[in-house]
Amino acid sequence: MPDQAAAARDAAEEASALSHPPVAPDATAAYGAHPDQVIDFYAPRGGAGHVPSGAEAAGTAPLVVVLHGGAWRSRYDRRHVTPFADFLARRGFAVANVEYRRGETDATATGSATGSTQAVAAGSGSGSGSGSGSAEASAAGAVGATGSTDASGGATPVAGRWPETFDDVAAALDALPALAREALPRADVNRTVLTGHSAGGHLALWAAARHLLPADAAWRTDRPAPLRGVVALAPLADFEVAEKLAVCEGAARQLLGGDEHFALRRPYADPSLLLPTGIATTLVQGRTDVVVPQAVAESYADAAAKAGEVVGLTLLEDVGHFPLIDPAADACAVVAEEIAQLAW
Repeated sequence: MPDQAAAARDAAEEASALSHPPVAPDATAAYGAHPDQVIDFYAPRGGAGHVPSGAEAAGTAPLVVVLHGGAWRSRYDRRHVTPFADFLARRGFAVANVEYRRGETDATATGSATGSTQAVAAGSGSGSGSGSGSAEASAAGAVGATGSTDASGGATPVAGRWPETFDDVAAALDALPALAREALPRADVNRTVLTGHSAGGHLALWAAARHLLPADAAWRTDRPAPLRGVVALAPLADFEVAEKLAVCEGAARQLLGGDEHFALRRPYADPSLLLPTGIATTLVQGRTDVVVPQAVAESYADAAAKAGEVVGLTLLEDVGHFPLIDPAADACAVVAEEIAQLAW
């Protein structure tokens, strides 16, 4: 268990990361019929700190796909990472912020997602989407990362939905190239980097390993995903270690359907069992992270090494869980540089 000082520091970091007004996208596209099956797109805007390149001069920019975290629980939607998506867009990347189905029942998930989807999409087609009007439209009625309610009556809500969470991530990534070409003409889908935070980091690693899934997996592909690389941020990358450490109150076990399904479904869902991917991968991890401890990322990196693959592991001193997606934190700039190393 984290000590009181660590818990207080984590709470302050979370408050900072979630204090930024949501940023409405330039466009939103659906990849399915469910309200959660949508992708928000942010056009590259350059600006201070952006990474120049020859391709940029030619009018194209790498595409960064963002998968948000939140322990796969419905109370956390893509809205809380819209400032992070905007931060990346302002550094010259084209950005796709993916929503997907999370925990709870259909009624609960649909209710939260509909409010969030409509609110965030309200700014679609409004240029940068960063003005106060867009932010207010995005915030109005949306279910946020900290202010939501659910049907659990205060109890810990269920993490993830099997198989819908995985169905959605697979479908979104399959549909993304065509959707991005239409929504972001400047996006170079041949230079795509996948990133995700926490539970989204797990999904990013999993999506890059679909060609290694068991032969009977509905999500399996016949070849590696056409990615420049993956940058996973404090990912739940090893389910066995995460469960031993009770990460996010047993979220990984809940995602797979509970005790009776955990062992059977791990080969279909646990990135540490889906190696080597053959795709350049970097993990970025805060050393003082008490939400997803460093040991989880280290275990994944060790598993990769045993499988004959080198995975980069960037450990940040005095950094917890949330600064990695906080545009006000130095750690967020480090994340952008790690993405740039793979993308440009």
